[in-house]
Amino acid sequence: MARRQFDSHADDKHPMQPTSADIILRQQLEYSISRYFYDGCDRTIQGLLSDCRWYVTTHASALTLVIECPDQVTNWRVLQKIVPMGSLLYSIVSSAKIRVCPPETNGIPFEMRVDELSVYRDWA
Repeated sequence: MARRQFDSHADDKHPMQPTSADIILRQQLEYSISRYFYDGCDRTIQGLLSDCRWYVTTHASALTLVIECPDQVTNWRVLQKIVPMGSLLYSIVSSAKIRVCPPETNGIPFEMRVDELSVYRDWA
């Protein structure tokens, strides 16, 4: 039986390395989503975010909001607000994740997908 070969056009192949334009567009997307997310937060959550290092990344398989907490108290306060943050993020990107990172010496990051919010509703 003869094998059939399919020709693919060069335009159909994904580039192996991102171009500088790809990198700039990704950075602009991350910045825009970050601003839109932050502007949609209430003052309490904005205050919490200002106490932390936080950013949006698209490098993983899904868009991820990463929140790095400076201490355990802030980490706990952020976790208490994860449902409203997740709801807002879900309204922007339904396949996103939130990763809350405690201080380096105090445990492992907590991560949840925003499409799993119903599991965490009792936290709100």
